[in-house]
Formats: sequence, structure tokens, C-alpha cells
Amino acid sequence: MKMDDTIFLFLCTLLVWVMTPGLSLFYGGLVHSKNVLNTVMQSLTAMVIVTFTWVLLGFSLSFGKGNMFIGNFDFIGLQHVGFEINSQLSPHVPFALFMLFQMMFCTIAISILSGSIAERMRFFPFMIFIFIWVLVIYSPVAHWVWGGGWIQQLGALDYAGGTVVHITSGISGLVLAIMIGSGKKVEKIKPHNLLIALIGGILVWMGWYGFNTGSAFAFNSVALTSFINTVIAASGGAFGWLVFEYIITKKLSLLGLLSGVLAGLVTITPAAGYVTTLSAYIISIVGGIFCYIVINHIKEKYKYNDTLDAFGIHGVGGIIGAILTGIFQSHQVNSDITNGLIYNGDLHPIFIQSIAVVIVVLYSILLTWIIGRILQRISPIATTVEEDEVGLDQIVHGEKAYFYGELNKLNKRH
Repeated sequence: MKMDDTIFLFLCTLLVWVMTPGLSLFYGGLVHSKNVLNTVMQSLTAMVIVTFTWVLLGFSLSFGKGNMFIGNFDFIGLQHVGFEINSQLSPHVPFALFMLFQMMFCTIAISILSGSIAERMRFFPFMIFIFIWVLVIYSPVAHWVWGGGWIQQLGALDYAGGTVVHITSGISGLVLAIMIGSGKKVEKIKPHNLLIALIGGILVWMGWYGFNTGSAFAFNSVALTSFINTVIAASGGAFGWLVFEYIITKKLSLLGLLSGVLAGLVTITPAAGYVTTLSAYIISIVGGIFCYIVINHIKEKYKYNDTLDAFGIHGVGGIIGAILTGIFQSHQVNSDITNGLIYNGDLHPIFIQSIAVVIVVLYSILLTWIIGRILQRISPIATTVEEDEVGLDQIVHGEKAYFYGELNKLNKRH
């Protein structure tokens, strides 16, 4: 165990932890004021459920030796997970710290997913969905990509979760949104408090530096490269988004800037430790542009109700980033990988990346649909008419984020 690497990953783990409360605030500022607490609660409660599920079985299914498709029960209840290193998974840091870092990834995946069904899915069915999703979708895919599974053996690359976190959560969110959308009015929500969204967005932005940099699992040149690429990608994503937004609307919005930043960060995630800084800028600009087009044109055309655009940013960004990794990956940046298309003209890396993307997309669609159908047979998963009209904060949680009546009385006195 190396102490400098351990301290480094410890700090990165704390940064990634901040992302979930940050995303809850970002989403909370974008929904109607009557649903802000429910939206925040979806992410915060996910932290509770994911922790329980990850400790109980999720980590073992993800990183236990098992076979090509799923881990075994070696680490159930965190057995054999302690201060010692694991020569294969965490050669430089305590195995327990590696486990915590990976748990933060699983947690933020659920928080991302909640954006697709914000305001429209009943609270308790969503809590049940979280538990099942971690075990049957996230954990198997994490094992395929990072735990010695078939995608890793195939040679596909995913530096920090473009496939494992963003594609799974974005695709699952879209499927759930479509399943709920039947009979629900499709409407474009106007943010009720952009200041809250700004604070949350900044926290997510900051946490992403730990998300990508920590995925080197050591304080080395790859970690520094991924840090620089992450900083650059936030700029590139915002640039691509805002240029298109201005061309089409003649306006530059704060929400557009934040969305572009997130699009750039998502797109660089699978490639952050594998590409040069110039490649990172190109990848993130492409990500910002494509995510803008999907959210503002494709979504409008096909009328699917991805409430807060979790699919539009994370699903689309993850897919683009994973495929572009095969084009721009560089052996000079990371000696553990081969060169991509632009360096040797070889289409094989893109082919491998595309196979991984297609399989994970199809798997996420199928399993999410099955989980959703099972939950629908047990109990309705869509919010009721009363919940839509009155608001989930008051009906589900018995609380209000704002007290407009009291403020109005105070204003009248003055």
C-alpha cells in the first residue's frame, strides 16, 4: 500500500460523494416548486439504498471473481474487504477504499437516472426499483467492464464509467420514462429556481474532478492527464452547446452553459485517461453539440418525456464518448492501451467499443423494461392525478420547500 495514493483516492472519493447531493440540487432547481423536495429525496434516499445494496451484495457481484458475466459471493457483506490491498483490483490502495470509491459511482448512477422520471414516478416503487437495478443491471455491467468480465477481456475501454455509469443510467431512465409516459401529458418543465440548479451544477462539476482523476487509482501521470482532460472537457462541452444554442435561439442561457458543461464531462468520462488534451477538447465539443441536438430537436420530434434530460446528456454523452475513445485513444498517453484510429488507421478499437455500447444499451433496455413491468403488475408506478396537481412534496413527504402564503402576508404588511 502506498500512502500518497491512498490519501489521493480518499480525497477523490469524498469529491465523488459530493456529486449526488449536488445533482439532487441541480435537478431540484429544474422541477416545479411543488416537487422540489421529492426530487431531492430521490437522490438522497438512493444514497441510503445503494449503500445497503452495495455492501450486502452489489460489490461482490461487480468485483468478485465469478465468471465472464457476473461476480461471485466472495465479498458478500464485505467479507475479505479490509485495509489490505487486492493485487488485481487495488494494488496501491486499501481494498475497502476501492470499494467505497466504486460505491460512489453506483450511487451517482441512480441519481442520474432519477432525472428521467422526476415528478412522474411514485416514490416507493422507485425505491424498490433502485434495489433491483443495482443488482441486475449496474453490478453485471460493472463486472463486464471493470471486474474481469467479457467486455474487459474483449479489450473495450471505459476509463471512468461512460458505459458503466452513464449509458446504463441514461438508457434505463429513458425506458422508465417511456413506460410511465403512457397517458401522461408531455410538457417541457420550466426551472423554478435556477440559482439552486446553479449551486448543484457547480458541486457536480467540482465532484467530477474526483470522479475522473480518482479512476487512475494512483497519483501518477495518468491521473494528472485525466484531471487536465476533465477541466478541458467542461469548457469544450459548454462551448459546443452554447454555439449551437446561439445559432438557433440567438440567446446564451445559464441552463445551457450548465448542460453543456455536464455534456462535456460525460463525454470525456470513458476517455479521460486515454487521450491527449487536444483530443479531449474535440470529444467534448462533439458531445456538447450532439447532446444539444438530441435534447432540443430529437426529443421535441419524438415527444418522449425524459423529464430532466438524463438520457439526453448522460445516455447520449456516454455513447458518444465510448465510441470516440476508440478513435482518439493513445498509447503515448497510457502505455496500457493500443493506439486508436487516428494514430494507426485501425478500425478495430472502434469496432470493440461499438460492440460494448450496443450490448450494454440492449441489456439496459431489456432488464429495465422487465423490472418496470414487474413493478407495474404489483402497483402503479406513475404518479396519480392528485399528486400531479397538488405536488409530491405535500402528499408524499408532508413538507413544503417554500411558504408562499406566509411570504405574501409579509409583503402586504410592508
